[in-house]
Amino acid sequence: MSTSQNNHTNKSVSNGAKAVPQVKSDSTARASHFILKGEHMRLFIMAMLVIPSTALAGWSLYEIFLPNGLTNLEIAQLGLGLTLFAWLCMAFWTGIIGFFLQLFNIDPLSLRRNQSQPDATAPLTQKHAVVMPVYNEDTRRIMVGFEACIRELMESENSSKFDFFMLSDTRDTEKADAELRAFTRLKKRLGAFSSQVFYRRREQNLHRKVGNLKEFCERWGANYESMIVLDADSVMTGERMQDLARRIEQNPDTALVQTIPMPVRQNSFFGRFVQFAAHLYSPMLATGLSFWQTDSANYWGHNAIIRIAPFMQHCGLPTLEGRAPFGGEILSHDFVEAALLRRAGWQAYLLTDTTGSYEEVPSNIVDYAIRDRRWVQGNIQHLGLLNVKGLKMANRLHFLFGAFAYISSLILFCMLALGTADALIRATSVPEFFVSEYQLFPSWQVARQDMMMVTMWGTAALLFLPKLLGITLALIKRRGEFGGAWSLLKGAAIELTMAVLIAPLMMFYHSYFVISVFVGHSVKWEAQEREGRKVPWKVAIKHTQIMSCLAVAWGVTTFYFTPSLFMWLLPVLVGMVLAAPVIRLTSSDKLGIAMRKCGVFVIDQEVNECKALKCLRVAMGYFAISQHKAEVPALPDNVWQSMPEQVLSQKPLPMRHRLPNSA
Repeated sequence: MSTSQNNHTNKSVSNGAKAVPQVKSDSTARASHFILKGEHMRLFIMAMLVIPSTALAGWSLYEIFLPNGLTNLEIAQLGLGLTLFAWLCMAFWTGIIGFFLQLFNIDPLSLRRNQSQPDATAPLTQKHAVVMPVYNEDTRRIMVGFEACIRELMESENSSKFDFFMLSDTRDTEKADAELRAFTRLKKRLGAFSSQVFYRRREQNLHRKVGNLKEFCERWGANYESMIVLDADSVMTGERMQDLARRIEQNPDTALVQTIPMPVRQNSFFGRFVQFAAHLYSPMLATGLSFWQTDSANYWGHNAIIRIAPFMQHCGLPTLEGRAPFGGEILSHDFVEAALLRRAGWQAYLLTDTTGSYEEVPSNIVDYAIRDRRWVQGNIQHLGLLNVKGLKMANRLHFLFGAFAYISSLILFCMLALGTADALIRATSVPEFFVSEYQLFPSWQVARQDMMMVTMWGTAALLFLPKLLGITLALIKRRGEFGGAWSLLKGAAIELTMAVLIAPLMMFYHSYFVISVFVGHSVKWEAQEREGRKVPWKVAIKHTQIMSCLAVAWGVTTFYFTPSLFMWLLPVLVGMVLAAPVIRLTSSDKLGIAMRKCGVFVIDQEVNECKALKCLRVAMGYFAISQHKAEVPALPDNVWQSMPEQVLSQKPLPMRHRLPNSA
């Protein structure tokens, strides 16, 4: 008997699928704790900052190229440079705004000193679901994390208002059996609370995670006001989950609240580097992001709460016409679902408070790049959705910037290649000093060294000033979370060095991924490697040999013909040549733990570990899968309601039904 079958009588399916219920309207004023001020001016303000900055950067490039006459290669570099500078300027001003708002404790939405918070003393009145979709994951990790979240709410006064669902799409039969045995053991451990905890496995995982959550919503969504969506490696504190539920209940026009999942539990050097950088910069960057996106926040697929009725009404994703990369199933569904909720009039917010919401990250550069390969394909597909009818401008920008986060690497790589080609042509060609028949004086080649230095330092400011401000902000307000000022400075210095060292690797990987997507190469969306592993030399060399050989040839050629260009390219070439040793060494747990003992890359949850993470850490040590016969778990009665597929070329259904007496 399949565990996806319901043990109780299915009363609703036999009567046919019903339409998704509309969210009820009433004539009472709907107060919101998310107070917005000047939201219609935010994107205009960003445009007034980004456009002149980009124009100034483009002008500096133009002044460098102009004196000797613009060649076709230089025109191409100028066009690519303008695009790249627009992207950098947007990120730069997002960070700058976030810095000042954080420094002066100004809420990015209301622009007041304190944003109104939900009433923490008010008991929850609606039922909410906590759902964890899983697919071929490590059984120990998902069960321990799932139980940690359950126990966070078991002891709360609102425990009766939450049900927990593990929604398995696992195809591996051994892992599926292990999940079922582990869940049987979990039910026995939970005692009476086990009646609020459920496990469902689909035998056919149609449409991946989208289909997984869609089936949950159709079968049981009507029982709940909202669902808190966890990833397989997510952990959330009871306080955060209850806070999210209150925000949904007390903000009737809000359909999505996204938290910032902070990386934890990393031991490898690379994992700790990524973890530290996220804890150091995320509050500032998220605050700047919240400033301009206001109530059109993005959805990152997990560690968020979603109101179920509007999600069902507006987020049924169609299969796109055409071939990849723009056709087929929508891969990075989360961005699209947030955009569809917003175009229907529902609000979506990002919480800039980073407490109580955690995730894990790949422990080495190879696994990190493999995860990025999937995201590249999904994000580039969003470019084909920019013309969806009724989208808000902020959501179109999310689509555009999500894709450009990877395409920018290819643009930078092309700029470097074109610049090298231009320099080599000039170095191997005899210059023409007399370009016209009756010219009396020679036309000397002009090198605008002054503008080159200005452009170089300006670009460095765009790249590194937000980081320096993030470090400054942490020193002023949060140094205790990083083990003190000295520990913070040590970690920040090494983080900056590492960021420069691995940037060429990620530029090469992302460039390759983007090209492979556009030529039609697809990738399987498999479960990612979550636990740490040291990358063998053979694997490191396999994933870097083309890059390193290219860098050597590139370096030798430029050193021979244009030594000055070689010096400019040296930071890029060093990272590419040393790629294999960098991947190998940074995947080491021993090195990461040694850095931790030296006070490098310390984070707040290592200084003051929360109860949920402590429970997870302890349980990982003694977890065992039950040897008893697995029991097919009971599931709630189906209350089937169909989730309609959206027509993206048409306007969405209204947010709510009109009141009978409304005009």
